Amino acid sequence: MYKVETHLHTTYVSRCGKLDAQALIQGYKAAGYSAIMVTDHYNRITFDYLGISTTAPGDKIGPFLEGYRKMAEAGEREGIRVFKGAELRFDESGNDYLLYGFADDLLADPEAIFRMGIASFSAYARSQGALIIQAHPYRKTCTPAIACYLDGVEVRNRNPRHENHNDMAEAYARQFGLLELGGSDCHRTEDIAASGILTYDLPEDSFAMARVIRSRRYTLL
Repeated sequence: MYKVETHLHTTYVSRCGKLDAQALIQGYKAAGYSAIMVTDHYNRITFDYLGISTTAPGDKIGPFLEGYRKMAEAGEREGIRVFKGAELRFDESGNDYLLYGFADDLLADPEAIFRMGIASFSAYARSQGALIIQAHPYRKTCTPAIACYLDGVEVRNRNPRHENHNDMAEAYARQFGLLELGGSDCHRTEDIAASGILTYDLPEDSFAMARVIRSRRYTLL
């Protein structure tokens, strides 16, 4: 069995992230994790933080994936597999959505993505095989999305600085037969290894990791 973190932010991309790749990899290695899914925030705050205009010409996805790349490099040195993910927020609400199993091009145009909203984005992402999990749907400023736009719900968010109402998230997921996911929502040292999933297999890449989640062949940590 393999411990996998599903929800983590780096200081390179997420304004709220406080830890660099070395600190994160060392912390998760000490906790016995085999893999980490990097889900830096993909929202307007992030692109402002990175000093990137969402409307001007130029590469947007390259800078956004800087945290993932640095984590992958550190993980390779320490024997921890690192997978690509994102946590999206659209202009329509304060909801956040974890995205897994996507090609870089899917997020190449952030201005278009932010304006889509979950209904349009869901069809767009699913057409390319991506997996959409709503993060902490009952946290303050969040509301559960219409279930048909989701593949799953984060029912065990262990960020200690928020009231996540995980019991309500679990009830919502079970009501509609959605995938149930757990994650540390790691931003700081005290968040490391607070949750995640336990898998029977350790996939080779981000796409295979999304397929493992879709298969439900895991348990929550």
